Amino acid sequence: MAKPVSKANQSQGMLMFTLTQSKQLFAIGTLKVREIVPFQVTTQIPYSHHHVVGTVSLRGKTIPVINMPAAIGFRPIQPDEYQSCYLIVTDCLRTVVAFMVRSIEKIIECDWKSIESAPETVGHNVFVTGITRFEEKIVQMLDVELLLSKIYPQYESTKIPMLTDIERERLKALSILLVDDSSIARKQLSDALDSINIPYQICNNGIDALQLMRHDAQQGRPIELLVSDIEMPGLDGYELAFETQNESDLSNSYIILHTSLSSEICLDRAKQVGAHEALEKFNAGDLIKAMLRGAHQLEQGQQEATVL
Repeated sequence: MAKPVSKANQSQGMLMFTLTQSKQLFAIGTLKVREIVPFQVTTQIPYSHHHVVGTVSLRGKTIPVINMPAAIGFRPIQPDEYQSCYLIVTDCLRTVVAFMVRSIEKIIECDWKSIESAPETVGHNVFVTGITRFEEKIVQMLDVELLLSKIYPQYESTKIPMLTDIERERLKALSILLVDDSSIARKQLSDALDSINIPYQICNNGIDALQLMRHDAQQGRPIELLVSDIEMPGLDGYELAFETQNESDLSNSYIILHTSLSSEICLDRAKQVGAHEALEKFNAGDLIKAMLRGAHQLEQGQQEATVL
C-alpha cells in the first residue's frame, strides 16, 4: 500500500504578511484563509473587544475585523493607516474573522517538516507556534487558535459533559496521548481531561508523539487512544495516523484526529489515512464522546482476542 500524500504537504501553502513597520515576516497556513481583500470601512460595534475595530460585510456575511498587531502585543495599526492595509479573512475554530495586517507579502509552498517548533524558553501564551526561513529571513508561524481564544471567551460547547463512574473508569484504564502544536489547544485538551480526572500524556508535535508511542510500545504499555491535531509542522496528523496504522506495535491504537479548520475535506482525508474519528475542534463534549466510543471499540477488540 503506497503511503498517501499528506494533505498539509500537498495543498497547504504559507501566507506571509507583515504586522510591524520593520517588515518582520509572519505567516499562517493557507487552509485557514478564505480570502484576502484590501481594507474596507468598518462599522463599529459598541462594547466589542478593544482589538476588534469593527465589522465589514463580505459576500452577505458580517465579519469582525481584528487589529492583528495589537492582538499579539505590537503597536496597533492606527486609523490613519487603515486604508493601506489588508484583511485576511479566516475560518478557524468555527469562527470567521478578518485579521487586519500591514501588508501581504506572498503565498509560497511550504515544506512543513522544515518548520521548527517555537523554543520552550520563549514561555507560555506566546502566539508563535513555529519558525521557518524564507530567503534568509525568519518567518514566524502564528498560533491563530491562541489568538482567537484571547479575543473571544470559550463557547458553551466547550464545557465537559457529566460522566458516569463506569464511563470515567473506562477512560482512566486507557493509555491516552494528546498531540497538538497549539498551546491553547493543548490547554483545552488537558483541561478537558483534568476536569474529569483522566490521566494522559501530551506532546506538542507529531515527531515527538511517534517516538513516544514507539517507546511506550517497546515498554509493553502501548498508547491505546491517540488524539491528535491535523495541522502540525514536522509530522502532521495525517502522517502520524498513517505511521501509527502502518506499524504493527502501534496499529491497535484508536485514533481521533481533530482540526481547527471548518473543512469536510480535512475530515474525509483523516478517515483515508486510518483515523477512526475526525472532529472539528474544540468541542469538549464531542471529544469525550468520541473517546468513549474508542474505549468501547478497544474493549470489544480485547474480548474478541480473548475468545480467539
